[in-house]
Amino acid sequence: MVFVLCVLLPAAVWAQGPATGAEKGDLSTVEKAKPDFGTLKGRWLRPDGGYILSVKDVDPGGKMDAAYYNPRPINVSKAQATREGATLKVFIELKDAGYPGSTYTLIYDPKTDRLGGVYYQAAVGHRFDVFFVRAK
Repeated sequence: MVFVLCVLLPAAVWAQGPATGAEKGDLSTVEKAKPDFGTLKGRWLRPDGGYILSVKDVDPGGKMDAAYYNPRPINVSKAQATREGATLKVFIELKDAGYPGSTYTLIYDPKTDRLGGVYYQAAVGHRFDVFFVRAK
């Protein structure tokens, strides 16, 4: 006696065709979803006071070549970009007269092309919600 085992696949599975790169774990698809640090390059204006954040370059590790003006140059002691999933984050630390460790903790919003977040004014110990727009 011969037994024949038939397996019927639902039509939806059969119609899907071969697996895509993402389904196979193809990293090139995942890499394309990562935001590029180069997006942060440029001149950013904080409209509530005319402050300028100038990002000249960002290396692959996220170290930023940045300058800050109010309107004169203020020393930037640390400038770092990071990625968390599809989110670009920016941390800026200022150390200068009147800026004893003041910081910006910002997130890039690709929909509005803005950097928004919190400014910590270390001299007075206050936090302020702020945003920067790209200066054209």
